[in-house]
Amino acid sequence: MKYIRTLIEGKTVYSVPPDTTVLDAARFMSEKRVGAIVILDGGWPVGVFSERDLMERVVIRERHPAEVRVNEVMTRDILTANPDDSYIDCMKKMQSRGCRHLPIVESGRVIAMISLRDLLKVEIDEKEEEIKWMNAYIHGVPPDRSGPE
Repeated sequence: MKYIRTLIEGKTVYSVPPDTTVLDAARFMSEKRVGAIVILDGGWPVGVFSERDLMERVVIRERHPAEVRVNEVMTRDILTANPDDSYIDCMKKMQSRGCRHLPIVESGRVIAMISLRDLLKVEIDEKEEEIKWMNAYIHGVPPDRSGPE
């Protein structure tokens, strides 16, 4: 079982302050190629701004991205996880709330952001490993332990 701590090594937390315009936040997200960012106020997480927030709370309501601040449209009731949570626990949390991004918090500070895609990749990798071992068992040939190429 993989734990979140192993998944977040080397990940960068992308964030903006609450008074950032939606337009600037969207440009930043596009530049960093991420679907969500953490909104930090004095280093503390106060919300998450995602592509979904942009579409549902700005675009379809015909609000002007250059005039709206992220603190007006961000998701405030954020779901978080601990780096020692398992990836399965995080998937269950995300599924229960219908969210696709999860800030990882340690000692009150955001240390990473994971996406559902990150967790699904772990799930697929684990299933592939199980299949390899099952095939080895069935055919009596031990799998290659050298790891991915």
